[in-house]
Amino acid sequence: MAADISVTLGPSSARRDALTRRIRFLVAVTITYNVIEAIVALTAGSLASSTALIGFGLDSVIEVSSATAVAWQFSARDHAVRQTREQRTLRIIAVSFFALAAYVTVDAVRALAGTGEAERSILGIVIAALSLAVMPFLSAAQRRAGRELGSASAIADSKQTLLCTYLSAILLVGLVLNATLGWSWADPIAALVIAAIALKEGRDAWQGKGCCAAPVTTVSSVEASADACGCRPACDCCG
Repeated sequence: MAADISVTLGPSSARRDALTRRIRFLVAVTITYNVIEAIVALTAGSLASSTALIGFGLDSVIEVSSATAVAWQFSARDHAVRQTREQRTLRIIAVSFFALAAYVTVDAVRALAGTGEAERSILGIVIAALSLAVMPFLSAAQRRAGRELGSASAIADSKQTLLCTYLSAILLVGLVLNATLGWSWADPIAALVIAAIALKEGRDAWQGKGCCAAPVTTVSSVEASADACGCRPACDCCG
C-alpha cells in the first residue's frame, strides 16, 4: 500500500496576513460607498414615495452594518481570534438580510394595496445605474480573497455586495418603467423581488454557506485527492 503522504492546504501565514489586509481595504471602500448610496437612495425614495428605492437605501444601511461586522472580525491580529468571531459575524449578516426582507415586503404590499403611488425619480435612476457599475467589482474582489482565506463571513459579505448588484438592476428596471411608461406598480413589484433575494441570502448566511476555501490544515494525500478543490465537507460551492 502506498505511503500516506501529508500535504498542507490553505494559504501560508504571510499570505493570510496579506489577504486580511486586502479584505480590510475592500470592506472600508464598501462601507464608504454604501453610506453615500444609502443617503442618496433614502432621500430620493422619500421624495418619490418609492418603496423600491427606500428598500434599496435600507439595504445599503444593512450592507454598512454587515461590512462593519466583517471589519470587526478582521480587526483582530490573531488568526484564531478571527475564527472565533466568524459565527457571530455570520449571524449579524443573516439577521440584517431578514430584517430587510420583512420591511420591504410589508411596505411593498401596502403600496400594491393602493396606499400610495411612486413618482418618477431621476436621482434614483442615477444611483441605481452607478451601483450596477461599481458593486460587481467590489464583490468579486472580496469573494476571491475570502475563498482563499477560508472565511465564510467575508464570502457572505461579498454575496451581500453582489446582492446590491442584483438589486441595482431590479431597481433600475422598476424606476425606468415608472418614469417612462407610468407603471407605478413596477416599483413595489421590484421591491418584492428584492425582499425574496434578501431572504434567500439571509438563510444562506445563517447556515454558513458560501465557504469554498479550507483553512490551513494537514490532511493525507488520499483526502486531498478526494477533495481536490480544498472545500470543507460543509461547504456547498466548489469552483
